[in-house]
Amino acid sequence: MTETEKAILDIDIYGFTILERVLTEDQAVEMREALIRCEKKVGTEASNQGTARHVANLPTLDPIFFKTIDHPRTLPILENYLGDSMILGSLNARIVRHGDGYQGLHSDISTEMLNMTSPVMMNTVWMLDEFTSENGATRAVPGSHKSGFAAPPEGLELKHVADAIAPIGSVLVFNGQTWHGGGRNTGDKNRHALFGHYRKRMLVFQNDPHDEFPEEWFNQLTERQRQLMRMKNGLGAKHAADSHRL
Repeated sequence: MTETEKAILDIDIYGFTILERVLTEDQAVEMREALIRCEKKVGTEASNQGTARHVANLPTLDPIFFKTIDHPRTLPILENYLGDSMILGSLNARIVRHGDGYQGLHSDISTEMLNMTSPVMMNTVWMLDEFTSENGATRAVPGSHKSGFAAPPEGLELKHVADAIAPIGSVLVFNGQTWHGGGRNTGDKNRHALFGHYRKRMLVFQNDPHDEFPEEWFNQLTERQRQLMRMKNGLGAKHAADSHRL
């Protein structure tokens, strides 16, 4: 069984999988340092079901993040569920600091868009630090992608919640319907991660990468990256999320 086949089987059964060391440690550290610079310039305080620092629309901030968009170890898994016409809905970052608590468990797909046969969204979490239970590793509820609920119903006792514990450079890939949330950071260092959010082509972006994208970076994009960001016709069509003909 290939890595891709195993990953798809994991996601079908559990709703998520972990690919270890997709980035080398040096690549992950370089990306983390770039993220820290971006956070100092444009970071915001996030309070979506839990506190953390947030950095949005990373493709417009530093080309070092481009390699995550169409990485050959993650792309075939995503295409298996969303097809090759999918888009990159957003590439953001969440930095969990010492003292930040649990993020509430949730799905990234609203109730009316849940689909037990074919999810409309998939996610990747790029670990720019080693993920541990102490530093706030992302949590996921196995099998919850088949529950038909966008979040745990009130009063439900969750008997199984998994921590995505993995080495630096690893990637958590999950069905967007899977209940998940950031962990509590009881360690003494920040935990850095990128979140690549992919959607079926008929949907709009979460963050439109055309906004503020530097023209001089366009030629650094691969053809597949341009397709995923609806840039194959160039940068002239702002908010191309509203056009499905690109």
